[in-house]
Amino acid sequence: MGNTKSGALSKEILEDLKLNTRYTEEELCAWYATFLKECPTGRITKEQFEGIYASFFPDADPTAYARHVFRSFDTNADGTLDFKEYIVALHLTSSGKTMRKLEWAFALYDVDGNGTISKNEVQEIVRSIFNMIPVEDQKNLREDEDTPEKRADKIWNFFGKKEDDKIGEGEFIQGVMENKDILRLIQFDEPKKIQEKLKEKKH
Repeated sequence: MGNTKSGALSKEILEDLKLNTRYTEEELCAWYATFLKECPTGRITKEQFEGIYASFFPDADPTAYARHVFRSFDTNADGTLDFKEYIVALHLTSSGKTMRKLEWAFALYDVDGNGTISKNEVQEIVRSIFNMIPVEDQKNLREDEDTPEKRADKIWNFFGKKEDDKIGEGEFIQGVMENKDILRLIQFDEPKKIQEKLKEKKH
């Protein structure tokens, strides 16, 4: 992956990230310096990634969600992310374009990586998202969405699926794009919170 172990970010990776994320060259170089301080090998482990999410959400338990996010971006399944994978992960989970974000969301929900989503997989991810909502905020949720099970049922029923049916990627993306309510339920979307934390990490 280019010159990941030296102090400078390779031009190739820098150009790629500028093209595929909204971050500036200045931001990317600052993050890379911080990244190398925390991960001198140029790679971040699952445990370190979970630690970063834990610092983002001190009032909740983001461990399971962070683990699933990590899995969805660790495309070669080597248990680490390089800087490029790490930045793309942060970008897509906080501010990515809808289509790219939904392709990623499908990968997130496809826990076993078999190309389809089952109701059990929906429940697993929805539960990990629910754990990230502070307990106080959970009390203010709508009655038909105030447990992970109710949320998973709502998503599954929207797609008109029976208990043991499966959802493919095309159907998932089309369904979510047509229904903002489902989009809201399938994702944990507090981009402002993540963006603010990222800015703090640069200084």
